[in-house]
Amino acid sequence: MLLKPVSYPCRYGDMIVRFAKPVPVLSMVTNQMIDYIYNIHGHKVLDWNHQVLSPANLQTYVDAITAKGAPLPNCFGFIDGTVRAISRPGEHQRILYNGHKRVHALKFQSVALPNGLIGNLYGPVEGRKHDAGMLTDSQLLRDLGQYAFSPTGVPLCVYGDPAYPLRIHLQGPFKHGILTPNMELYNTKMTAVRSSVEWLFGDVINSFKFNDFKKNLKLFQNSVGKMYVVAVILRNAITCLYGNMTSEFFDLRPPALDTYFT
Repeated sequence: MLLKPVSYPCRYGDMIVRFAKPVPVLSMVTNQMIDYIYNIHGHKVLDWNHQVLSPANLQTYVDAITAKGAPLPNCFGFIDGTVRAISRPGEHQRILYNGHKRVHALKFQSVALPNGLIGNLYGPVEGRKHDAGMLTDSQLLRDLGQYAFSPTGVPLCVYGDPAYPLRIHLQGPFKHGILTPNMELYNTKMTAVRSSVEWLFGDVINSFKFNDFKKNLKLFQNSVGKMYVVAVILRNAITCLYGNMTSEFFDLRPPALDTYFT
């Protein structure tokens, strides 16, 4: 019942024939399922997932990324922000307005893994928030400093775009001064493997298109941010069952569905 309205926008009235329930019941059940998935399984993406992001698994991700030609020898994933456009709100328009995309929006921060999963998610935050500010608020650097190590104790990192600061556990492209040919080659090779982040964002929206129809995403009328988090969890579940373009690109299988949700 939940999958029907989130996979593609529709009115509850259109669902009556399929589910033989009145509109109030359809609305109540859908909202309860969103709350259930968010409350019971939200920690798998909103917190540090010690199963998916265990030292042994992190090393597996590093090996897969390195095998695709990445010159950064300790990178296990890729960080990026995504802007999800929403309907123009009646209040707080300036806070929610994203000048780069020129839309009112909520933003999320994701860490993409080479097995095709979104391993960590933070948000929603207001649309005008800079990626670096979102990183600070998310406390991801604290978690990386505590948990992002190989089984032998080598510090591991995520790779992001130039908007992020450089840290031991957070690396980015060369961006200052005159770049040498080797620096430019490094940037090119890392960009080639980092494209997987955009693939995962596309997977979430293609599977749950409700999140892409901004006229229906009314901030003070439905749980817009919560619905995107639930969509990420459900997309991870689909990836566990069937894989995706990212897992095929890195030739790395995601965990089994029952393993992911244990």
